[in-house]
Amino acid sequence: MKFTVKKISLFASIFSLSWVLMSVNATEQTSSNGDTTNKTNQALSKVQLQIVEQEKSIKQTSNKRSSLENQLRNDDISIAKIVKAMIKTQDDFQDTEQTLKELAQEKITLTHKKQQQEKVLAQQLRAAYTSGHHDYIKLLLNQQSPASVERTVTYYKYLNDARIKEIDQFQIVLSDLLAVTTQHQEQAKKLNTIKQQQAEQKIVFQNTKQERKNTIRALNKELLGSKQLLAQLVAEEQNLVVALQRIAALAQQSTELVGLKKLKRKLSWPVKGKISHSFGSRKQGYLKWKGILLAAPVGKQVKAIHNGTVLFSDWLKGYGLVTVLDHGAGYMSLYGYNQALLKSVGDRVETGEPIALVGQSGGQSQSGLYFEIRSDGQAVNPKAWFK
Repeated sequence: MKFTVKKISLFASIFSLSWVLMSVNATEQTSSNGDTTNKTNQALSKVQLQIVEQEKSIKQTSNKRSSLENQLRNDDISIAKIVKAMIKTQDDFQDTEQTLKELAQEKITLTHKKQQQEKVLAQQLRAAYTSGHHDYIKLLLNQQSPASVERTVTYYKYLNDARIKEIDQFQIVLSDLLAVTTQHQEQAKKLNTIKQQQAEQKIVFQNTKQERKNTIRALNKELLGSKQLLAQLVAEEQNLVVALQRIAALAQQSTELVGLKKLKRKLSWPVKGKISHSFGSRKQGYLKWKGILLAAPVGKQVKAIHNGTVLFSDWLKGYGLVTVLDHGAGYMSLYGYNQALLKSVGDRVETGEPIALVGQSGGQSQSGLYFEIRSDGQAVNPKAWFK
């Protein structure tokens, strides 16, 4: 049961009403009935007003907390979208940069080829100018036989065809060089645009992160006492149980996957990091950790421990952005507190395939991965499965 400051104040108001009524009864022996009735009515009205005000205040607090939780969810989802957009932008940047390098190299090759062809054409033009057209006619007239004339004509035709071919190739090189130069300029513009997008995305990312910090700070103010925090954690754990029950019902439809039973001490960790909280250790009050918390930097890849199907990929109160994989035979693995989810419901994933990025969603103060393994809906110690 939640005992907030405002509820305690409400109980105090009711207690004060009882005390007033007792006091009034005690004075009835020495006061007139009219005075007693007036005092009683006044005291009753006062306490009733206090009760109404306290109930209104409690409702406002509850609404405020609910609003802050929704805001936290929106902040986490916004950050996830921005991060995925930044990843895509970075991929585009690398692709464009590689294209620019290839175009630059092609431009160098074509320029060199153009220079060589210019030299060949220049030599041919000088040779043609030196020999002159009249020498060609004289050479024909000096031939003593038709066969000699035919050979001379063929020779000059060959030279002329060779020049025409060189000119055609030169024009092709010029055309290719122009096209490559244009592409290079376009890719350079694209690269500048991508750089601008990256700068804008970073600004939005930082602003959203700050909004998230403010939301968490406001939420923490609402959770004043350890009893409130315990109640909050109990509610969050119950939400997870309900969600996993729904997911387990869907998982029963899969018959292809064989589970994790035979894979103990054979799997790799979903992310490398120090264990901050172990399975079964005290969480808050009587609550214990149903999984493990691995400390890891924001943005690090979270990998599937084994092949499976994505059953859940969404935000869950208390656990942030969560991915749940079905491994068959009643086995599931859960990955929480993520910065971004890389897979959607229904996707098939292979062992070691990236499925998320480490984060601190769900209101966490430190980055890391919350990880669970469940067998037939019951949480089991994940450490038993890893090398």
